[in-house]
Amino acid sequence: MYKYVFLAAAALAGTLSITGCSQKEEAAQPTEQAQAVSKPTDPNDTKAWGAYLGQIVQKNMQGMTADRPFPYLVPAGDSDDDKAKYQRQLEQVQDTVARGVLPGNMLVFAGPSSTKTADLLIEAFKDAKPGSFKDVIILFIGDKTDEDRVNTALQPTGATVRFVAM
Repeated sequence: MYKYVFLAAAALAGTLSITGCSQKEEAAQPTEQAQAVSKPTDPNDTKAWGAYLGQIVQKNMQGMTADRPFPYLVPAGDSDDDKAKYQRQLEQVQDTVARGVLPGNMLVFAGPSSTKTADLLIEAFKDAKPGSFKDVIILFIGDKTDEDRVNTALQPTGATVRFVAM
C-alpha cells in the first residue's frame, strides 16, 4: 500500500508539472512554493509521506525517459506488521534487481527511517551484476549519514545514483 500511495503522489505531481506552459509555470511558481509539503512527523502517515516525497521525486526526474518512476516507500516501524511489510518490499526489490531494469527508468527509495531505507537498498542490490543498471537512475531520499554507504553499495551496478537529503 505504501508503494501505491507514493506512486499515486508521484504520478499526480508529474502530471501537474507537464500540463502548464512556461508562462503559466512562471506565474504559478510562487504558489507552488507556498504549497510545498513539509516533512511529516508521523512515520505511519503514508498519505503525508507520499505527498512529501512526491514533490521531491518531481524535482529530480531529469534524465528519466520512462513514463513514470518506480517508488519504494520503506516502512519505519518495528511492529510485526511493519517488519512483514519491510520483508515483502525487500523481496520485491530483490526480484526487480535480479530481473534487471531497462535504461531510462528511475527507482526511488525513501521512508521515514533513512537507516532502514539504506539497509533495504544495500541488501537488495548486494547480488546485482556489475554494470547491470547502466543508465538507470536510483534516487535515494534520506539522511546525509547514509549517502556514502548507499553510493558504495550501488557503484558497481553502474547506476546513476542521486541523493536528496530530507
